[in-house]
Amino acid sequence: METMTVVTALLTGSAAVFYLIGHEYPKAQADMKGIPRRFVPVLGLLLAAGTVGLLAGLAVPWLGRLAAAGLVLYFVGAIVAHLRVGSRNIVGGVVFLAASATTLILSLG
Repeated sequence: METMTVVTALLTGSAAVFYLIGHEYPKAQADMKGIPRRFVPVLGLLLAAGTVGLLAGLAVPWLGRLAAAGLVLYFVGAIVAHLRVGSRNIVGGVVFLAASATTLILSLG
């Protein structure tokens, strides 16, 4: 379980950094989905909070479960946002969703 938690934290943490430093990719994704760019840092903060929660969950399991559940919801929303505008470029979202869901499932068992 710990290994999957760390892998998921690395994935979500790296995505959070890209969102928070103002990288062009998250901005282009927001434009494509019709999301105002001012929400990009908010999305980055959500990813960062999920990452911190996952890592904190290594010491406080219920916190990790909540963080993983929140990330599952985040990535379901991201995939829905892609599909809503007709984008089928969802492989990245599915990978992040799978990692988050796997972490959640392993934390429950």
